[in-house]
Amino acid sequence: MKTSINLSPTIIVIFGGTGDLNLRKLAPALYNLYAEGYMPEKFAIIGTARKPLNDEQFRGTLMAGVNSFSRTGKVDKDKWGTFSENVHYNSVDVKDSASFDNLKVTIDKFKDEFGAGTQIVFYLAVSPDLFPSIAKRLAKFKMAENEDNCRIVVEKPFGKDLDTARELNELLKCRFTEKQIYRIDHYLGKETVQNIMAFRFANSFLEPLWNRNYIDHIQISVTEQLGVGDRGGYYDGSGALRDMIQNHLLQLLCIIGMETPINLDADEIRDKKVDVLKAMRTFSAEDIRFNTVRGQYTKGWIKGDEVVGYRSEKDVAEDSNTETFAAVKFFVDNWRWKGVPFYVRTGKHLAQTSSLITIQFRDVPHHVFPGGAAEHWQQNRLIISIQPEMSIRLQVQGKRPGLDMILNPVDMVFDYKGTYTTESPEAYETLLLDVMTGDQTQFMRADQVEIAWELLMPVVNAWETKKSLSFPNYTAGSWGPEDAEALIARDGFHWFTLPLSKD
Repeated sequence: MKTSINLSPTIIVIFGGTGDLNLRKLAPALYNLYAEGYMPEKFAIIGTARKPLNDEQFRGTLMAGVNSFSRTGKVDKDKWGTFSENVHYNSVDVKDSASFDNLKVTIDKFKDEFGAGTQIVFYLAVSPDLFPSIAKRLAKFKMAENEDNCRIVVEKPFGKDLDTARELNELLKCRFTEKQIYRIDHYLGKETVQNIMAFRFANSFLEPLWNRNYIDHIQISVTEQLGVGDRGGYYDGSGALRDMIQNHLLQLLCIIGMETPINLDADEIRDKKVDVLKAMRTFSAEDIRFNTVRGQYTKGWIKGDEVVGYRSEKDVAEDSNTETFAAVKFFVDNWRWKGVPFYVRTGKHLAQTSSLITIQFRDVPHHVFPGGAAEHWQQNRLIISIQPEMSIRLQVQGKRPGLDMILNPVDMVFDYKGTYTTESPEAYETLLLDVMTGDQTQFMRADQVEIAWELLMPVVNAWETKKSLSFPNYTAGSWGPEDAEALIARDGFHWFTLPLSKD
């Protein structure tokens, strides 16, 4: 097996080693990286949790996770055999200092074996309330002092509001440098999201059009057919605004809205994203009233099955005020985007699972074709589909074949499935490799997190302090509350959806 890049020996410590995140995402990602030649020649994966397990039991647990959730299917026995020799387990109670003493002994053993230059990655795949205990003990036992070789990966949510985000950042910065902290948002690792950068900045024809002179409006829509499932307890304290818009959707907005970077240096790109957030218009009480919509689903039908309403979900309060749908109209007040509305929406138990970015261009200044010829006229659109299909399509007007001059919309499509035979990596594969190579480009910096919270806090506070009297206000299986349609229809637009593939 040939390693595609030269990586230093690496020790990966996963707190929450027996949890869902590791079994569903991290373990399959690490195994696939190994199988495809992207792991270091020397590496150790150390899973930790309170449960008492030996190495073989832990390896069996991980193999079951990989077999169930890996994009490549069941493990190759030979590859798994050699991969699993590098997988180990330490029983650790993150609130017990003695546990960390034992963990340090294990890490030091591998450091001695691997030699100078060994890097250590601490992955916090645990509940956010355990972050402080882990961070304090890593610092106490001097396990992450070398800022060049030690990194800590923090899963979202990055706080519940501005104050808790600042508190978490302060806690981490007191013990680690910003260079060591990787705040992970898996959306930024998706193949199509990364291709937005390539598409925007590697094609000269786009830059002259990528501004308010040619773009009418932009939509970012991330919708899910699934409800809250077993996450009712967590979700009821969060909601769609916190769970999706504050991180995933605002990050997508920043990639679409950012200025051209000088180079691909991580901080150069993150600076450009922060500039977008700084330029975003703050919300007044009137803006919250007219430019935001919240919703909560009631019972309905999804794929032929009847589903319960949100307030009947497990661990959800029967009078819950938590939104399962949110739509917001943003403005970026700078020279490039002044006056261009950015509409974002997200929700649970909607008609379709999809993630779409739609850039609608302004109409032609003068229609030269007679009305009958342009019966199905529509403005040009650039549609970036992140899921379920991965594609970038440009919708233009074309002449229908025949003797008559009749126009209709046609798609110029770049889709991954039809263009490439290689399978795209999962987001966590991309991001874990970035962590091991020390590339922070796709990870949020402290100021990004805090400015995003600062922007949304007026909406968060307004929704929390004023109980919605209309909840529940949309049927499961629909496209959300009627007010969401009104939000965009007032400006003469409508939400765009992409027909699902018949494959």
